[in-house]
Amino acid sequence: MSEPPAGAALRRWAREQARLKASVIEEDTEEWQKDPSFAGLERVGGVDLSYVKGDDTKACASLVVLSYPDLEVLYEDCQMVAVTAPYVAGFLAFREVPFLVEAVQRLQQKELRLKPQVLLVDGNGLLHHRGFGVACHLGVLTDLPCIGVAKNLLQVDGLARDELHREQIRSLQMEGDAFPLTGTSGKVLGMVLRSCNNSSKPLYISVGHRVCLETAVHLVKSCCRYRIPEPIRQADIRSREYIRKQLCSPLEVVSSGPKRREKETEPDD
Repeated sequence: MSEPPAGAALRRWAREQARLKASVIEEDTEEWQKDPSFAGLERVGGVDLSYVKGDDTKACASLVVLSYPDLEVLYEDCQMVAVTAPYVAGFLAFREVPFLVEAVQRLQQKELRLKPQVLLVDGNGLLHHRGFGVACHLGVLTDLPCIGVAKNLLQVDGLARDELHREQIRSLQMEGDAFPLTGTSGKVLGMVLRSCNNSSKPLYISVGHRVCLETAVHLVKSCCRYRIPEPIRQADIRSREYIRKQLCSPLEVVSSGPKRREKETEPDD
């Protein structure tokens, strides 16, 4: 298991986050985003890292590209990677994003015509203690529109999984219902979305890069056949299957690494 980085390394990471954060664009930049039905949007990407069970240094990085609005898989790239950076709450991007950037670069080299017009990321964007989560990081480095999609609330800026929050979740009666996540600073950090009628567990949507929050929520909802939007769901399924084939053992894979799962509950990826 990798050792935790020294304080100097964490300070370097924080400075790098601050430098890259200056490039985040929190508004729509694409023509297709301006159309209520997303006319012109044809390819939606999803990314995921799945870890080998019991070994948080071995993982499969997965990128899939789906057609839109049909959500059929057009492209997939799965590759085993050696994860050397340790997990530190709030700095997940330094552990995982380099492999996802490489996957995007491979796609651009092999199948440029299938380059995604937007990426959905399993994690947070602006919903982060320093306002620069993994979806922002990946978006800035690839210069692609990115949306953060988390399964649990990251408790930042006064946000808490308290009774009020649970009551608000209970108020989401139908798929598409949503409410804003407003921090004590007054800033809206994201939206809580009930993505399907078959699950009362919501998603936590936040801006990553080159998209506004309203567009992000609308797009995520339109990509959901189940609770998890299809691009992320397919990336997860295919990365886990790739590990199974590599290890010839159906039991030696987890969808999130032993530390990665904390990213949705600990400060603040």
